[in-house]
Amino acid sequence: MRALIVDDSRAIRTIIRTILKPLGFETFEAGHGLEALARLKEVGPVDLALIDWNMPEMGGLDLVKALRADTSNDGTRLMMVTTETDIGEVCKALEVGANEYLMKPFNKDLMLEKLAILGITAGGG
Repeated sequence: MRALIVDDSRAIRTIIRTILKPLGFETFEAGHGLEALARLKEVGPVDLALIDWNMPEMGGLDLVKALRADTSNDGTRLMMVTTETDIGEVCKALEVGANEYLMKPFNKDLMLEKLAILGITAGGG
């Protein structure tokens, strides 16, 4: 399994990578949406993208829209990982194509629960 972690916080990217690696994920990282799109051109489609909402250059919502507009990402599961907690924002992200939503701060168990909802378990899958 391959995952793209998109967050302008290096610390958050490290935390997420530390959770995903033992699950068998090969991880790639980007600091904002435009960098994420460039990274995907380099590495090809991923199984999972974990996307922050508020980032410079291109925010998470616009990145989700861009990913969903490209059919090569049809198999990619998108999870927003963000401090945006307003129910309207959650709904907006889901409406434009996010599959799941994890609110910061989070811990490993919460991340694993969300991955399980997406059908991703400790053995990969």
